[in-house]
Amino acid sequence: MKKGIILLVVATFFWAGNYICGRYLGSALPATLLNTIRWAISTLILWGLLAINKSKLPIFLRWKEFLILGFLGIFAFSTLNYLGLRSISASQAGMISAGIPITILVFTPFFLKEKIKTKAWIGAIISIIGVILLIQGRQTTSSEGSLLGEIEILLSCVAWGMYTVLGKKYGRKIDALTLTAGSAFYGTLFSAISCIGTVDSSLIHMTKNAWICIIYVSTFASVIAYFAWNAGVKIIGAGRAAPYINLLPVWTVLLGVLLLQEQISGFTCIGGLITIFGAVLASVQSKAVSATRT
Repeated sequence: MKKGIILLVVATFFWAGNYICGRYLGSALPATLLNTIRWAISTLILWGLLAINKSKLPIFLRWKEFLILGFLGIFAFSTLNYLGLRSISASQAGMISAGIPITILVFTPFFLKEKIKTKAWIGAIISIIGVILLIQGRQTTSSEGSLLGEIEILLSCVAWGMYTVLGKKYGRKIDALTLTAGSAFYGTLFSAISCIGTVDSSLIHMTKNAWICIIYVSTFASVIAYFAWNAGVKIIGAGRAAPYINLLPVWTVLLGVLLLQEQISGFTCIGGLITIFGAVLASVQSKAVSATRT
């Protein structure tokens, strides 16, 4: 149990760094190309780890599971994040991501057949109110660009919620490393296809720091973080893992303030705290639910 918690904490910290890098890379690369490069590198690393462990990747045998998870967690989640970070701050994106446990809560009964407490649904409502306040308190001017960025981050939360729940389901038969490697392969294919007609060479402005960010998101925020999250969820279960995603906005705000000198308004902080509180309450599962973990 302790090992699973540590893995989840490590994953959220490295993902917070992904928000920081994504914000920085917004002016360096189109979101679709950034995600393709990130996961192409990550896929090669993951396949190398499988080779070292002398493990085979059932890329065609388990194609359905890999394709679904690749689309949700690798392509949709990451691309939507990078798109959103072009118009809103990393801190704000991180706080909106506090709504992820709510999406996990919503999808859990459908895919894992786990019963959800009434208290959890109350927490979900509180968290949704917090997200609404968070969006209303955005620092930028009320423009279509910033609103679109917020919607993109919200949609990424939905994608991640489905990825987490289905990852738990598929993880009963597939180990975490193989699951991540297979998902990365199909997710990279989706990302590469999305580059067609959306990438122009004039939009690419790479610098030394940009390459450092690419290396970070391709290793720490991808291979290490995804492996840690999948392994942690497998150890303690999707229901118990949900509250730990709330560390993501905390890490993101801290890193955004320290590294990007971002500032957040008091109204935004209130919305973020309410979102986190509701998400934590919503993530409290019954003994019956926790007992279903593998």
